[in-house]
Amino acid sequence: MKSFIPVDAECHFSLQNLPYGVFKPSPREEARAGVAIGDYVLDLSAICRAGLFNGPLLKGSHCFLEGTLNAFMAMGRPAWKEARATIQKLLSADDPTLRDNAELRRKALLLMNQVQMVLPAVIGDYTDFFSSKHHTQNCLAILFGPEAPIPPNWLSLPVAYHGRASSVVISGTDIVRPRGQLHPAGKPLPGFGPSAKLDFELEMAAIVGPGNDLGRTVNVDDASDHIFGLVLMNDWSARDIQAWESIPLGPFLGKSFGTSISPWIVTLEALEPFACEAQVQDPPPLPYLAAKSSHSYDIPLEVSIKPAGEDKTFVVSRSNFNHLYWTLEQQIAHHTINGCNLRSGDLLGSGTISGPNPENLGSLLELTCDGKKQLKIGNNLNRTFLGDGDEVILTACCQGDGYKVGFGACSGKVLPANL
Repeated sequence: MKSFIPVDAECHFSLQNLPYGVFKPSPREEARAGVAIGDYVLDLSAICRAGLFNGPLLKGSHCFLEGTLNAFMAMGRPAWKEARATIQKLLSADDPTLRDNAELRRKALLLMNQVQMVLPAVIGDYTDFFSSKHHTQNCLAILFGPEAPIPPNWLSLPVAYHGRASSVVISGTDIVRPRGQLHPAGKPLPGFGPSAKLDFELEMAAIVGPGNDLGRTVNVDDASDHIFGLVLMNDWSARDIQAWESIPLGPFLGKSFGTSISPWIVTLEALEPFACEAQVQDPPPLPYLAAKSSHSYDIPLEVSIKPAGEDKTFVVSRSNFNHLYWTLEQQIAHHTINGCNLRSGDLLGSGTISGPNPENLGSLLELTCDGKKQLKIGNNLNRTFLGDGDEVILTACCQGDGYKVGFGACSGKVLPANL
């Protein structure tokens, strides 16, 4: 497939991708839904007003005239497929409808570097899973020694906690260093101050499409129909605040100060060519988690740091989505097995994605062994945790046959604590 829009071979946003997002043409204008293609954003509200969504499910719908994607995502996979087919046809090199209509192109195609991206959906709830076996083993070894066993419950269910939706922010938003109670080793009493162990977490997150009614569960074999797509996610963590507060109830202030997501939602349809076998699970999961077909996605991931005062960025981690032990479908099935009702726009984080090798570690906690060793960045810089002014950039991109399906970037810069 070729588009009449120029798409560079290295561009994440090919005609095979078409991720969805929400943007403002200028800061004073209303937000509207869009699709990324090359260096452009296709304004779906302009396409809708032109009457070009004329299939049986979308004809007459106002879902693309709203300032979020929630209504469209709630319509389900048949509507998503209809929209994708329409957009691919309109952007293809062979279709004259948009290609040869100069006035419609002027209204509908905007340069991506001239628009402001905003959160793509109203995120009512945010759940963060803990689905990487490698990350789990690494954390246990750091905290309790190399022989610490994985708890039996972790091998039986996708462990998770309920996060703070209000502090989920779009990529590019600065993150203020949090303050809280700290209890350094060797001190008899806790103190108070800015976190000295500010960390990133390399994650991806699923965006829920149709939800489920309260009291009704989602079958693991139907769970993919409730997933609109994936984004990159950096669940910033204050490790010293987290360590002191987490026993017995788990994360709180050490996590709720900021969670960054990338602006473009890559759909499961776009990721289908990159499906791969899921991790072998031992012991076998209980029946409600045992899917007829269990798969993951081969999505290469990368973390870079741009240190304060530096012009260059330095890669510190390379991982892959397929390192996760628990699948997206198992996460959905477990989340709803008690009757919990998911809603369109809910955010389900994967948890830190670490792999088996040192270069695959998805957090500074692991890369520096909780600050016990220095991480070399470039020629003359070292880090244990993030410094003020440091910028963290997550990227992810799948390589197809002559095209890419990528997520763009998820970035954020650390600002000093508010004193």
